[in-house]
Amino acid sequence: MLDTSLKDQLKNIFAVLEARYTLDIAVAPQHESWQELTEMLADVAECSDKISCQIKEGKELEFSLLKNGEPTGIKFRGVPNGHEFTSLLLAIMNADGKGKNFPDKTICNRVKALKGPIHLTTYVSLTCTNCPDVVQALNAMVTLNPQIHHEMVDGAIYQDEVEKLKIQGVPSVFADGKLLHVGRGEFGELLNKLETQYGIEENTLEVKEKSYDVIVLGGGPAGSAAAIYSARKGLNVAVIAERIGGQVKETVGIENLISVPETTGNQLADNLRTHLQCYPIDLLEHRQIEKIALEDKQKILSTATGEKFSAPAVIVATGASWRKLNVSGEAEYIGRGVAFCPHCDGPFYKGKHVAVVGGGNSGIEAAIDLAGICSKVTVLEFLDNLKADQVLQEKLKSLPNVEVFVNSQTLEVIGNGDKVTGIRIKDRTSEEVRTIELDGIFVQIGLMPNSGVFRDVVDTNRMGEIAIDTHCRTNIPGIYAAGDVSTVPYKQIIIAMGEGAKAALSAFEDRMRGVI
Repeated sequence: MLDTSLKDQLKNIFAVLEARYTLDIAVAPQHESWQELTEMLADVAECSDKISCQIKEGKELEFSLLKNGEPTGIKFRGVPNGHEFTSLLLAIMNADGKGKNFPDKTICNRVKALKGPIHLTTYVSLTCTNCPDVVQALNAMVTLNPQIHHEMVDGAIYQDEVEKLKIQGVPSVFADGKLLHVGRGEFGELLNKLETQYGIEENTLEVKEKSYDVIVLGGGPAGSAAAIYSARKGLNVAVIAERIGGQVKETVGIENLISVPETTGNQLADNLRTHLQCYPIDLLEHRQIEKIALEDKQKILSTATGEKFSAPAVIVATGASWRKLNVSGEAEYIGRGVAFCPHCDGPFYKGKHVAVVGGGNSGIEAAIDLAGICSKVTVLEFLDNLKADQVLQEKLKSLPNVEVFVNSQTLEVIGNGDKVTGIRIKDRTSEEVRTIELDGIFVQIGLMPNSGVFRDVVDTNRMGEIAIDTHCRTNIPGIYAAGDVSTVPYKQIIIAMGEGAKAALSAFEDRMRGVI
């Protein structure tokens, strides 16, 4: 199954393995995918004398990873190809204590402190670009804490389980049978939810305060640029972020980053990380700042887990998140008919009727994608006309299974307790209220700045964007803002990068002038 070039790459990757690994396969001989699974795993094992396969008859289609003959706690139910092939490779490397997806020591210690036993199951779609991040994060946790067990389940193969659990969005993570998480998720977010549900051994954690010259909050284009420009000035710099790449990782194709004709969000995020690692910058991922305090010229930042960081200069580049409708029923049905990612969750609505709320570029792009999967797509726009680029509007008009309603205000998401069954809207011109029966709702109404913790510290506008001057300075000396979290117009990657550089240069100038 694997071509020669891929096998050669795997041989190089596996050359550093120290322990011996067994792919313990249990398959039902009558399963239509048994040969695909066994052939793929045999090809993987062929790439290292430290990896072997053993096959036995089972009732399903699954395999577990053994290390030196002992269970690691990692299981795959299905064929981990597509995006999940990387999850298989990283599972082996992580079990050997290797791989680039391990967090820093402090976060690893939090995982080790989790109280167990914890049994996790993640339902995925092999076409989902968000699923591997969740699978790989949870598999890494398994290798850090022997009390944790995790299995990946291909929802397309185990459709009976998907229907029984009423899953309509992926990845869906269940912890000991209880739904823990749905949708895109990062290591830190998942860890926070596990800590809330299972608790931690507090006495095993050591908390230290660290000081820097500049702290950059956010690891997207703006934050990365700010950190690199600051480090190039010889300053002691830290980046505190949920993830390097930020919202860029949710972008499939990027074609307007000047000098780079075409790239992907994941590739750009990897390039940002690579560039950051060229400098002595502390990358502190999987963290959210819970509190900021001002002490003379120092800014004291605290995380939810008690960590503290201080610096005279803080550059806020925390970006923005998908805006929600904030109507009755929305929160209740997220993952059960309310979705935000058409690429990940669209396949669950094959042959069904869905609505896309939002008539900007993201909304119309989503409607075009979904029209190729769904029987019908209804676009609902609050304003009196669509705001998407004309080329996208023309493409939308050419699709026979798409209808568009402007001046439409969403009032309520309707469901039957298990899943979405409709949406209630009001015509803003006639005031008529009606219900559209459908199977799913994709929310695409723009972004909301991630400025919450700073709104009581610096000035913000009505939208929550941090107010800045032409040099990215806020009203508080030593606090700067850049990118989508700020009032800078046009939320674009290339603009965010420039703003991050500008903020760093302004902070350095203020340092030289003695302002901070």
